[in-house]
Amino acid sequence: MIGKKYGNEKLENLVIKTIGALCLLLISAVSLSAESFTGTLNSPEDVFETTFTLTAANTVTFQTWGFGGGTNAAGQAILAGGFDPLIALFSGTGPSATMVTDGLGNPLADADNLANAPWSFVGNCPSAGTVAIGTDSDCGDDFMQTSLTTGTYTLLLTDANYLPNALFDNGTLSEGFTDWTGGVFQTCDPNSNACITPNGNYAVDIVSAGLSQAATPEPSPLSLLGMGLLVLTGLREVNKRRIAPYRKGA
Repeated sequence: MIGKKYGNEKLENLVIKTIGALCLLLISAVSLSAESFTGTLNSPEDVFETTFTLTAANTVTFQTWGFGGGTNAAGQAILAGGFDPLIALFSGTGPSATMVTDGLGNPLADADNLANAPWSFVGNCPSAGTVAIGTDSDCGDDFMQTSLTTGTYTLLLTDANYLPNALFDNGTLSEGFTDWTGGVFQTCDPNSNACITPNGNYAVDIVSAGLSQAATPEPSPLSLLGMGLLVLTGLREVNKRRIAPYRKGA
């Protein structure tokens, strides 16, 4: 009887340690500081969108790497050679998501062919690298940093010449796009009178201490924690029964 009791105590201690580990996992899940995305657009008229939620007001940084390359927030080395991107920030999700603006009414969007200072093409490189076009070394990647309130947002990434129409009236995603790409990924340097034809690769980071992690169909840390607590409660109840005072004659 003593041996069985000792085995249950060891199992109980193991469950307690497991619950502690799950608590650490839960903390890490809700304090996500960065999300990194990489991929390839099949054509200049394709669009990448991702949504994220801020659980607290915070400063958020958006950085692309696909054009000039660099090391993203996940520590992944990104090769240069991708298209010249545009990023734009919307509040909400789906077609009704609305362009986010600053206090002066400027849309929070960045590309090297926009003129909505201070958001466009201000100090974008480094961190991302530059690419030689003719005799110049050009920066095509985007950097945008701003303070945002709690809520859910949509980040849009396109070719710099595939412009969301919401840029022109601070409208919604439902307004569609204006296509100046000519059907090709191309970046030109007017000073050198030269152009390059990059590929469709992109890479973008969203960095903020206030990001929350998207839900997945896998067991969540909370559900796993609950399971651990139930097991622990059951073990303690079994131990209570096993170490109850022995009654002579029972």
